[in-house]
Amino acid sequence: MFDTMTLTKTAGALCGALLVFLLGNMAAGAIFSMGGGHGAEHAQGYVVDTGAGEAEEAPADAGPSLAERMAAADPANGEKLFRNCAACHAVVEGENKVGPYLYGVVGRAVGSVATYGSYSGALTAVAEVWTPVELYAFLENPKGYAPGTAMGYAGLRKSEDRADLIAYLDQTDGTTFAMPLEEAAVQAAPAEETADETVAADAAVEEPAAEVAAAAPAVEDVAAAEPVAEEVVTEQPAAEEPAAAEPAPAAAAAASGFTAMVAAADLAAGEKIFRRCAACHKVEDGKNGAGPHLFGVVGRDIASVEGFNYSDALKGLEGTWDVERLNGWIENPRAFLPGNKMGFPGLKEEQDRANVIGYLQSVGN
Repeated sequence: MFDTMTLTKTAGALCGALLVFLLGNMAAGAIFSMGGGHGAEHAQGYVVDTGAGEAEEAPADAGPSLAERMAAADPANGEKLFRNCAACHAVVEGENKVGPYLYGVVGRAVGSVATYGSYSGALTAVAEVWTPVELYAFLENPKGYAPGTAMGYAGLRKSEDRADLIAYLDQTDGTTFAMPLEEAAVQAAPAEETADETVAADAAVEEPAAEVAAAAPAVEDVAAAEPVAEEVVTEQPAAEEPAAAEPAPAAAAAASGFTAMVAAADLAAGEKIFRRCAACHKVEDGKNGAGPHLFGVVGRDIASVEGFNYSDALKGLEGTWDVERLNGWIENPRAFLPGNKMGFPGLKEEQDRANVIGYLQSVGN
């Protein structure tokens, strides 16, 4: 009898506790629900602010524009990156491989290499001219940019690397594509931009070392191949005899005019041009790159940097790198001194040559 009563009381206590729990749970749900039983106009009892909504609404940082990236691009790094492309592309004019040659590709019409017959047709459907904007998008994801392209490359993901590679390719023909500042965003770039407004590219003043040609396929193509010499100005006589006696009056006047241009040079523009030369030359005293350092080059004896392996052509050239001689050298190295190892085709604009020489003169003199 005692055990039965105890059991009954225990069962009753448990049932009572369960009933209290259920009623409490119902009351809590009514208080903190999002309006259940009180109409849709009532808001939920409390909100935990995690900041997620604000994060979704805040615009993402777009980072530097393409124009800014190109202005700060490093062609030397671009040259290193191009070694991965050298299996399929050359940077020598007319030298096609699996893919078309990329000499002067920046500013070139899409699908325009007449000697290359394996274009897929997918590229001309999406672009007309290889502006930096188009190349920037293409290099990131070729198949996404131009579905159906025969390009098997997966893409270059880092935006800085794409800008560096474009900057390197841009200087292969001696000019650079003048990208207007309004091309700040890739989406806003017009396809019909051309390379009419060009500035100088790689105003290298002395020759790159021969060893670099063996180390990097891309450099080997530029420095060693003779097709670049198509631009040689044959009218320049006897480059091996720079130490002529007295220049003719007209020549002296021209030289004097260029000297005045150097004296009034835009040093900031010259420094900007020289960024293209940094792939091979440094302006720190004693610090050689692929080519000899250019610290104090204006007025320096030709082929005089100790420890640098000059070509026989430069070793045989006597005199100093005065302003007039630098002008002729930078305009067309192969015509100025046949047999040198300089792969740069030349800087065609006289004002650009004056600016870069003025900059070099300010750095080392």
